[in-house]
Amino acid sequence: MNARERSYITPGGLLRLQAEYDTLRHEERPKVVEEVSAAAALGDRSENAEYIYGKKRLREIDRRLRYLANRIENVVQVDPAAMKRRDVSFGATVTVEYEDGREVTYHIVGIDEVDVPRNRISYKSPVGRALMGKNTGDVVVVHRPAGPVELEVLGIEYRRLDD
Repeated sequence: MNARERSYITPGGLLRLQAEYDTLRHEERPKVVEEVSAAAALGDRSENAEYIYGKKRLREIDRRLRYLANRIENVVQVDPAAMKRRDVSFGATVTVEYEDGREVTYHIVGIDEVDVPRNRISYKSPVGRALMGKNTGDVVVVHRPAGPVELEVLGIEYRRLDD
């Protein structure tokens, strides 16, 4: 991510990042450190699978902790419930109709909150980008690898997402 590029997140998304950070830092990491120490006490570390795996797991945890700390520090929290917009923007819950008549409701969220089975899509995704700035009644074309598809915006609302 570019240092000047803002990345947005909902309050629920930020809470999930912070909870993951806290769990890794205060529960998972100390447990693995203890396991590595116990494995190291067994002797020859070069052939000690528990020691080797534990050290690898510690590196993975530390890498994830650095990533999470950076994300938490650099995201901009936006509460959809406080938004007073009529067009699609970050945090919107948007109902669209596809060409085949199928209706889908998408929640436009941050890149750390994407959950496709729950229709939470990033504002940077092809559908999210195509919907940005649109109003109820607008028809947008989404360019995807399978070919373009038209969507009509049926409704837009701003509310806090149930997590």
